[in-house]
Amino acid sequence: MAHGAGGRSDTVVVWFRRDLRLSDHPALTEAVDRARRVVPLFVLDRHVLSGAAPARAWFLRGSLAALDASLRARGSGLLVHVGSPAEIVADVARTYDADVVLATRDVTPYSHQRDADVATALARDGRMLKLRAGLLLAEPEAVSTAAGAPYGVFTPFWRALQSVPRRQLLPAPDEIPSPPQVRAGSADLAPGPIPAPGLPRPGESAALERLAEWTRSGLAAYGSDRDGLAGEATSRLGADLHLGTLSPLQVEAAALGSAVDATAFVRQLAWREFYHHHLFHRRGQQQVPSAPLMAAFRHESDDPLAVQAWRDGRTGVPVVDAGMRQLAATGWLSNRARLVVASFLTRHLLMDYRIGERHFMRHLLDGDVANNRGGWQWTAGVGADAQPWFRIFNPVRQGRRFDPDGAWVRRWVPELEGVDDRHVHAPWEAPAPPVGYPAPIVDLTVGRERALAAFKAATS
Repeated sequence: MAHGAGGRSDTVVVWFRRDLRLSDHPALTEAVDRARRVVPLFVLDRHVLSGAAPARAWFLRGSLAALDASLRARGSGLLVHVGSPAEIVADVARTYDADVVLATRDVTPYSHQRDADVATALARDGRMLKLRAGLLLAEPEAVSTAAGAPYGVFTPFWRALQSVPRRQLLPAPDEIPSPPQVRAGSADLAPGPIPAPGLPRPGESAALERLAEWTRSGLAAYGSDRDGLAGEATSRLGADLHLGTLSPLQVEAAALGSAVDATAFVRQLAWREFYHHHLFHRRGQQQVPSAPLMAAFRHESDDPLAVQAWRDGRTGVPVVDAGMRQLAATGWLSNRARLVVASFLTRHLLMDYRIGERHFMRHLLDGDVANNRGGWQWTAGVGADAQPWFRIFNPVRQGRRFDPDGAWVRRWVPELEGVDDRHVHAPWEAPAPPVGYPAPIVDLTVGRERALAAFKAATS
């Protein structure tokens, strides 16, 4: 393998994964600085694609097309291959005689094993995989207790995270020198027909525009209005953070640089960080940290009709049904609505949280292993800094508080169009229950008491 004078490499492969941007990309910046030629690569991993929601797959392809266009404007292009990362990355490095592959570090158990396999394949030819920051605000090893252990509770983690120095934001390179074959780019990357209404425009440029608009006109109301079930006061940047069309550092810097108090929003960004750090530290361990409480949950086979009613949005509980129908139709759901539908499944129906975790990953545009698993474990009371087992969301109260006029519920459950505001969140209490809408599959009081008894028995 050839090395240039002064420590420069002739060729470096930049393996894009959850970092589909050119700005604030440490691995790409390092490659441009150290190499005479840069080979941008993305591997469409069949393992990841097999579980991708249609909206998420569409957003991915659109973001890849946008990334390819940005690379071409700078003298490069994006190679896209489908298959095994270990085989493809090693083959591309061999083809272009690259001694180093640079990539952004990830935290999931799968990514840990994938990167180990790629490193092994590269080492057979004397090549190296080097992982750089870019997925998180701070690397997991930088945030620890006084004893050097990872945090298991959010509030002290949040305080510690605030004190960790941030790396410098990096601009997009002006030029990216690449071999002629790379500059030709890849085959058609057009995302195809949009699979759901209202999906955001994919790609880095669109993400930067969303971030700018959010900090300009949406951030000020976030602290007071973010819990609305319709989610109108939320940032909608989850998919950008998941695929890395924005870095969390860019989002945090934009929020803190605004003229309003961004504490509530930055704190929620830190929850993303908390779950990613927690998953990193547990990547080689059992992912269900509370076995005694898990014993309280039933399996899907115990009541398949109830689970299917939850999935279909036909439980007879309006807030739950509105949330599940919106998720299926759009690939998105506000955080408050996610908590309510998750609580109903794991508490009122007393079902294993993994049933819901899998369903969300099949539908969410912003489906992220760390966030999704962390949120479901929190709601079920079995994860890091989880909700206490005796805290159970009442979906009627949640609806009346966070959708007081019932507009959101009526949008997604049109059977309730004629029900007045007083009864729209509890139509079984109306003088004439709506035609065509089912009665609740579980009495909310009975379901709550059953859950409390089961959890108490499991923990005694």
